[in-house]
Amino acid sequence: MTDRLQVAIPLFPKFTALDGVGPYEVLQRIPQIDVTFIGHQRGEIRSENGMLGITADATFEELPEPSVIVFPGGVGTRPLEHDERVLKWVRHAHAGTVFTTSVCTGSLVLGAAGLLKGLTATTHWACYDELAEHGAEPTAQRVVEHLEQRIITAAGVSSGIDMALRLVELLVDRTAAEAAQLMIEYDPQPPFDSGSRAKSNDTILTRVIEYAQVRQ
Repeated sequence: MTDRLQVAIPLFPKFTALDGVGPYEVLQRIPQIDVTFIGHQRGEIRSENGMLGITADATFEELPEPSVIVFPGGVGTRPLEHDERVLKWVRHAHAGTVFTTSVCTGSLVLGAAGLLKGLTATTHWACYDELAEHGAEPTAQRVVEHLEQRIITAAGVSSGIDMALRLVELLVDRTAAEAAQLMIEYDPQPPFDSGSRAKSNDTILTRVIEYAQVRQ
């Protein structure tokens, strides 16, 4: 694909920053891709801990038919599961997208809009049950593709970078994806190997729960 592509990344109060910024950093590297952060209204929207604000440059209604949706997650997705304005936008936009994608609990919004019924999908490991309530079949895969349905879901937070690289490959070509990977020097070599529930232990999980409760 060589036509200019418009990517919409919705923002909402209490979004998880890397869910949106990770894919943004990949996608904005490609010259034929434009990225717009959108929201209920224009202006600054604060992340889940309130420490970071990102500006939405358009409302949902001002960008009704993007080429691509990248819906981030965060605790702020829970109200959106019942926000008919957002769900109506997702349904309408998806009808014409090249791909509709999500990161982390952004898949709960896609599910609430009815896009994931009967499909395997992923989200943050702590939210599989919530995803299943929308008729999806949760899986621990880092990125789940349903290319015929034009839907891609990514697991928690950092997996959005992986998803965005794959998205560039699908939208442009493999060389473009590899160029984006090199530009952001995405060459993960973490000092620890506890980045999935399967690789962690109860001691780590207890600390995760403790930290999550403090931030609520």
